[in-house]
Amino acid sequence: MSGQRSDRITPLQQVVSSCSGAILTSLFVTPLDVVKIRLQVQKHPFPKGKCFVYCNGLMDHICVCVNGNSRAWYKAPGQFTGTLDAFVQIVRREGVMSLWSGLPPTLVMAVPATVIYFTCYDQLCTALRARMGDHAQEAPLLAGATARVGAATVISPLELIRTKMQSQKLTYRELTDCIRSAVDMGGWRSLWRGLGPTLLRDVPFSAMYWYNYENGKSWLCNWYNTREPTLAITFTAGAVSGSIAAITTLPFDVVKTRRQVELGELQAMNLSHQASSTFSVMRRIVAQDGFQGLFAGFLPRLIKVAPACAIMISTYEIGKTFFRKRNQERNGCRTKL
Repeated sequence: MSGQRSDRITPLQQVVSSCSGAILTSLFVTPLDVVKIRLQVQKHPFPKGKCFVYCNGLMDHICVCVNGNSRAWYKAPGQFTGTLDAFVQIVRREGVMSLWSGLPPTLVMAVPATVIYFTCYDQLCTALRARMGDHAQEAPLLAGATARVGAATVISPLELIRTKMQSQKLTYRELTDCIRSAVDMGGWRSLWRGLGPTLLRDVPFSAMYWYNYENGKSWLCNWYNTREPTLAITFTAGAVSGSIAAITTLPFDVVKTRRQVELGELQAMNLSHQASSTFSVMRRIVAQDGFQGLFAGFLPRLIKVAPACAIMISTYEIGKTFFRKRNQERNGCRTKL
């Protein structure tokens, strides 16, 4: 029993593993979304004060167009004929590092959110499996949903604050006054605007993702007759489970994007009146575009989410395996002494 306790990784080691995964995922996937935004801006220029959603596959962020010049990373000059041409032209005109424009605000929110999410999931899943007995197989479902609720709730006020900072050049004192006035007008709940549609998409996504991932990983381990999942196994299980969850929750993602943009524009204009409800947005989409409108952006979402989930979970599992072996070696040295 003592050996098992010392071999188990600590919460701090889980934090380091998840933090590494968040950074690596952002580094890999951010260029894809930078190119996508440049192409979108070229076809449909965003006017001043207009919002759009920047998504690196790990997290979504509201971005506000502050001006119309080419200095803003999402307002690159020139015309692109396609995705590959956009990559080439951006690198040629602005340098390779411009493909990672927008990475700092991504990391500021993605790293703490991912750390909270993955660490809470592992701790909850371990505790639930020990208590659920015959129903331990459903532990990832409940742990994934609960962990996502916690992470999204903690990070939601940061999203609002970052939107304010992007929409206006505010000093920290002005930002504090802005937040205080928002709280005075709408109460503390005003800092969590837009949390509802976020949870409607992310909670079922998380529940399905972890349930399918854990079962898929176990099935692949049995198929290849191995006790420890390899990099290929975790990568495949992460990509497949992420794809299934992304397709299933796509209608909520479309609604969330519409509501997020609407809320971002209200915040940018310092308007306090309430944005449309989640279900009113859904009804509007169905009325305008039919039910197929709820599945808009199917391919781009799949292309981003599948590799992001695969990279994130693979890095996380590699980190946990490294620390587990390190703990075993330490325990072995102590036993010999």
